[in-house]
Amino acid sequence: MEDPDSLKKPDHNDDNHRWRLRLDYNSPVVLTFTLFCGLVFTLDRFTDGWFSLNLFSISPGFTFSEFQNYPTLVTHVFGHISAQHLTLNLSIILLVGPILEEKYGAGPLLLMIAITALATGLFHVLFFSYGLLGASGIAFMLILLSSFANAKAGTIPLTFVLILILYLGNEFSRSGSDDNISHFAHILGGICGSLFGFFKSGNLQLR
Repeated sequence: MEDPDSLKKPDHNDDNHRWRLRLDYNSPVVLTFTLFCGLVFTLDRFTDGWFSLNLFSISPGFTFSEFQNYPTLVTHVFGHISAQHLTLNLSIILLVGPILEEKYGAGPLLLMIAITALATGLFHVLFFSYGLLGASGIAFMLILLSSFANAKAGTIPLTFVLILILYLGNEFSRSGSDDNISHFAHILGGICGSLFGFFKSGNLQLR
């Protein structure tokens, strides 16, 4: 005789549960950074650029005597001048950022982003008098840092050397052009990413 249990219809609920997919907020720092940039850009469309102009950009003629300017040394990375400017930066950040956040952790990556933002902001106000906004420096930091993803102590990854030549070499060659792009912010972001990569891979240590 056949086992009565074998005559039961298959339970499709188990299959449905097995194949059910859900969205995962898999990279909190990168996704939050991206969404906040998008929010600032959206608010700008309704306020004729007021948010970026006053809160999320370094204004021309920045002076240290006006303390309300200090936060923009970091917050300038959230402002973007156009949809193309925004999408180009966020495409790189979303592509590379989650891998680095998984490797180094949310806290260290957030610290690296903050240091890069502050470094590019300070460098800009010390040597230039025009305005600055955008996450390009952060994107370049992540690009250079990603070349150290599988680096071993005592070695310099060839991928790092090639990216250094391709990306930063191009930025140096264009640094004198009048294209309304802060190539030095890109370069400094890349330098920050390189230093972070050397520290994290154990190739550079403080004594």
